[in-house]
Amino acid sequence: MTQSAKRFLSPTVNRLIPYVPGEQPQIEGLIKLNTNENPYPPSEAALRAMREAVGPLLRLYPDPAASKLKNSIARLHRISPAQVFVGNGSDEVLAFTFQGLLSREGGCAFPAISYSFYPVYCQLYGITPLPFALNEDFSVPLHRASEGAACLIVPNPNAPTGMALPAESIAVFAHSRPATLVVVDEAYVDFGAESCIGLVNRFDNLMVVQTLSKSRALAGLRVGFAVGPAELIEALERIKNSFNSYTLDRIAIAGAVAAIEDEAWFSQNRSRVIESRAWLHRALVACGMQVLPSLANFVFARHPALAGATLAAALRERRILVRHFAKPGIEDFLRITVGTEDECAALLGALREILEQGLQAFDHPR
Repeated sequence: MTQSAKRFLSPTVNRLIPYVPGEQPQIEGLIKLNTNENPYPPSEAALRAMREAVGPLLRLYPDPAASKLKNSIARLHRISPAQVFVGNGSDEVLAFTFQGLLSREGGCAFPAISYSFYPVYCQLYGITPLPFALNEDFSVPLHRASEGAACLIVPNPNAPTGMALPAESIAVFAHSRPATLVVVDEAYVDFGAESCIGLVNRFDNLMVVQTLSKSRALAGLRVGFAVGPAELIEALERIKNSFNSYTLDRIAIAGAVAAIEDEAWFSQNRSRVIESRAWLHRALVACGMQVLPSLANFVFARHPALAGATLAAALRERRILVRHFAKPGIEDFLRITVGTEDECAALLGALREILEQGLQAFDHPR
């Protein structure tokens, strides 16, 4: 057989450059600070609810509407269940949004340095990407979004920088651009930023996407949701039910409901991560690092005299994994997840050791 099976691929798939997820190595003793997972276990109430959901009823399909979960989210945010959409992680929620709510004619604006899934979705669904540059201090200048954009995606806090905008700044933009759909990606909002969920009843062109992966410590469960005008949510439901009516299983729904309703665990866990982030920020600065002001569960930092790739490699040799992005403008930065107190202390110890050895030990100093 001489022909290649690639001849069956569509032109879109042939051109597609996929998103590269954070590395998930199976190495014993590795300190993993590269994918922004919560360093602490989920709520015991959530774990108990999931254990109880494992039983004879798994022979039946789950509720396709996930009504219990929508009701819990609606009560938490004081909105109507009709304003809530749930899916298999916020990535799937965003994928449905790109698929069905973004005009292919106007294109989609987003910060040039942000979540790298946005341009991938644009490729996949034939949407014109309209990236715009950050400010010199890495803050997001909404005014640079193309006037003709049909949609603006605002990661708030931004990733990988961790920097956030006030909710009112996004409200001003939504008011000034009524023909633009504003989608606020709030994957990290619970670690100190202002949520825009309170704005959804003020604007019919604003939708907010969140996840339970980070602040609820349920990255392995894959649960995300959107909050917005009922008309947009109903459109997402139609897209989902044309693709897969059962995006969340019984176990995921049970665990997610219990996690959202366990406010005591949530408050304690969030405070613990925020305190560790502040301590890590100060300690990195004391090591000579430049650290951006983060409101996420990670920090974005660089050393003035050491290339980011070199520093990441040196940390890896010491069994500490951080995220390095080989992209112009941020190639010397490392994104470092806020780990446990012990993990953060180990990171700082390794960093001090690397710097004490002197730059001459490395092949690629800046």
